[in-house]
Amino acid sequence: MKAMRIGGKLRRLRQERHLTQAQMARELGISASYLTLLESNQRPVTVRVLLKLVERFQVDLQDFAADTDQRLSLELMEAFSDPIFEGAEVKTTDVQELVSLLPAVGRAVIDLYEAYRRHLPADATTSAGLDASEASPASIPSEEVTEFIQKRLNYFPDLEEAAEKLWREKDLAVHSLQQGLTAVLRERYATEVEIRASDAMKGRSRRYDQLARRLQISEMLPVPSRVFQIAHQVAYLGHHEILDRITGTADFSSTDAEALLRTALANYFAAAVMMPYRMFSEAARATRYDIDILKSRFGVSFEQVCHRLTTLRRPGDEGVPFHFIRVDIAGNISKRFSASGIHIARFGAACPRWNVYDAFSTPGMLRVQISRMPDGGSFFCVAQTTGRSTTLSPTSGLPHRVGQRAIGLGCDVRHAGEIVYADGLNLADPQIATPIGVSCRTCPRTDCAERAMPSLFQKLHIDENVRGPSTYVNA
Repeated sequence: MKAMRIGGKLRRLRQERHLTQAQMARELGISASYLTLLESNQRPVTVRVLLKLVERFQVDLQDFAADTDQRLSLELMEAFSDPIFEGAEVKTTDVQELVSLLPAVGRAVIDLYEAYRRHLPADATTSAGLDASEASPASIPSEEVTEFIQKRLNYFPDLEEAAEKLWREKDLAVHSLQQGLTAVLRERYATEVEIRASDAMKGRSRRYDQLARRLQISEMLPVPSRVFQIAHQVAYLGHHEILDRITGTADFSSTDAEALLRTALANYFAAAVMMPYRMFSEAARATRYDIDILKSRFGVSFEQVCHRLTTLRRPGDEGVPFHFIRVDIAGNISKRFSASGIHIARFGAACPRWNVYDAFSTPGMLRVQISRMPDGGSFFCVAQTTGRSTTLSPTSGLPHRVGQRAIGLGCDVRHAGEIVYADGLNLADPQIATPIGVSCRTCPRTDCAERAMPSLFQKLHIDENVRGPSTYVNA
């Protein structure tokens, strides 16, 4: 196990329980002097002490996990990359010390920064080099929901069980799922499904008429999306109590976030119906996570398979811990989740070296990359575009880009051998790895020709007589 120093968390736990060092030391079976060393981070915590913490204080070990500290460190580094901190000269070691000794303060800094962004006027965000939309209140509910899902590892057992129960009760089958779910809506909820002409839908994909009890679906949706929307409606009509119960556990700042979470949970249920947990997890392992085979076997899309792979966290039946990212060609991140340990930018764009952005140059082609972060962490990543690349403008008839996004899926390189797309790669060869970062401002690399902004953690030095790989790199 990697050495863990949890001094700040240990001291906070002791203070919350109103214990002296001598009292807590007795509970843990160690000396008071050794506890002092642990609290000051002069000694790493041992497995025995961690187990004692669970036994005596009923704590969640995840709260003491090293990756939790790393995630907070990266979030702080990302926040400190904002131009408002330019004169602060915050170093990586400063951030690490703050997280190690005072994690609650670190979390408070993140909360304060998010509140600042939330109330920053549009003209101030523009002058700071930020997109005004990034600081608008409307962007915050989605961030709250993303954080809620991240904390729960994108796994909701009640919804999984409800989906599997529906399969058993209605004897559903993969390749007749649309008919089966249509029958469920009709028989259980007196609701009919209609496939409507696109002009009648006026740009909508789905519309539920509560009075007429009719679910209208656009003819423009492919079959996997039609099935998904029908299953989504089943979640609202038949499992609203589960959606309400889970939403009730979230401490959100607005009803908008609650509504958005309900939608996300209904989507989760729909995916669980289309790809039942046990059947899908067994197929994923048997095919070595071959996305094309899984698409065909379950009649789903590339994005649906990739997202479902991130939810395989059932105890005793876990899949590879994946991360997932969805971006558009402008670099906007519309969906993200990470169980792999990789940190995905929360504010602004991610790294242009990441293969999820390369995917736009080869639409429909699967891109494979070994991505190496500045801290040495390596990740096996695949990426591919989804959606139509061009369509005709309804006004001028000229082609323009509509609906094309790129999906990135990846895992720690330690799991790459379990994935079919890694076959033939010499994973031990450091030369095949592509150096990437979280974002330009938080990346310490000094040799990157893609750098769009100076690094927060290095003093900017402009030499009029030398031009390096980029404006901000002279070496």
